Amino acid sequence: MFEPVIAPSASLLGLLQRGRGDGQLHALAADRAEAIAALEECVTRDPRADWQVESRSLYYARIYMDLEAPLEGIEDHLHSAEDLVTDDESRTGLALSVLGHLAAYGRRDALLMLREYAATGANWAWALDELALRDDDRGLLLLGTAVLDRFAPGPEGDAELREFIRNAYEPRPWRLWAAYHPRVAAASEQSPFDLWQRQINRSGVTPGWSTADVLAWADQGELGGLGAGAFLGRPDDRPEPARGPDTPSGPDVVDRRAAAAARCLTAVVRPEDRPLLLEAARDGLPGARRAALRHLVDQRDPAAVELIEAAAADVDDRIVRAALELLGRMRGPEVLVHARRWADPATGGADSALGEAAVQLLADAGEPVDAPLVVAGLRRWISVRGVSGTGLGSLVDGAGRLAAADAVPVLRHIYGEAASSELRGRAAQALAATDVHFPEGPAVECLWDCEESTRELAARHVATTGDARVLERLRRLAADPAEEAEVHAAVRGRLTAAREPGR
Repeated sequence: MFEPVIAPSASLLGLLQRGRGDGQLHALAADRAEAIAALEECVTRDPRADWQVESRSLYYARIYMDLEAPLEGIEDHLHSAEDLVTDDESRTGLALSVLGHLAAYGRRDALLMLREYAATGANWAWALDELALRDDDRGLLLLGTAVLDRFAPGPEGDAELREFIRNAYEPRPWRLWAAYHPRVAAASEQSPFDLWQRQINRSGVTPGWSTADVLAWADQGELGGLGAGAFLGRPDDRPEPARGPDTPSGPDVVDRRAAAAARCLTAVVRPEDRPLLLEAARDGLPGARRAALRHLVDQRDPAAVELIEAAAADVDDRIVRAALELLGRMRGPEVLVHARRWADPATGGADSALGEAAVQLLADAGEPVDAPLVVAGLRRWISVRGVSGTGLGSLVDGAGRLAAADAVPVLRHIYGEAASSELRGRAAQALAATDVHFPEGPAVECLWDCEESTRELAARHVATTGDARVLERLRRLAADPAEEAEVHAAVRGRLTAAREPGR
């Protein structure tokens, strides 16, 4: 997927791309043609870095409804020449989801557009899922022949059909078609058997049942010319598994094998094996070292902290990465003592990778006394990386969890600038715990936010007096059938409280 280009946060396009509540409010106040153009830009060029954790479709659909906007821009996007050469669902997924919500709101043009695309478009499966939730039985039955024609006759096409039915996100259309199309009925009956057969036919290389065998297995197949016996100090007469052209390799595979080896160690390690584990954790081969480190961390071994500190200074980036990830798993007072030392700018290590990981640990598991270190780490992150990065969310959560009032200015900055609506929602959650002005400030805008959890947060915290828009918005959310149940519950609770005398 392409890397989205996000406009400045003060612009209408930038607000809409971020899914901020102010985006919807500004779109209604802006020139209609300008607002529709910005809206189409967002829907046809998905601004999300990760669609699996960020919501936009309902947000954009509501703006389409408020603007009474036409759908020609979406139609042109769906049926562009690019649809003939790529089936990448990220290109059309957001547009199809928006059409799904519009169909639920009663826009028949959106429903007809979904039907046409399901019959002819490259990302037809997504359109079919939207129709499964919104269309009637007659509309779905009319699509059956067009969809089945996509699967070639013969064993290969039948296998593909079975695979698709088994993985279908919404099974309703296939259940309907099974009553009218014998091929669908046969594929539906065979799919569970195929899955069962694959599960019982799984095979793989497993380690021997000793600590040394498991540690050696952690590096098997990843040592170049070395066999597993090289780690044990003896010739390895066991054949190494054949590696074909499709055999996965790379850092992720090594990490998974080391994690699996660590789990195996839990079952086989005996008290007398501790010296072997300590040796592997200090000087072992990459897979064995990571497996031993993880086992010692999980067992809260007294030597784990010093071993992690040494591994974090290793010349091998793989070992460093594993050590920092394992540090995040550690808990307990003795670990916090070391983390405070590593994260304290006075020690000179706060800018190191270990120092940053220590701040993350304090954000996740620290105590109120650690709030200044977390706030300092949050400010340092923003000054170096800006409002981005996978570790920023944990620091934001930590500032809220520790009720760090000093973090309010930087949290407000993150709330306003974050391109990720998921991160903005975490900033809003932290502000609700730290900013005394949240109920009459950011919470008001959050009622229009694209994220369900952020709207729910706002409904529970927003001040219902002082801003005439608040009660009106709460009533609209309560009456909207597309809204999530959690938001409905929070909104109705606030509306009930607002009606009570003396509140």
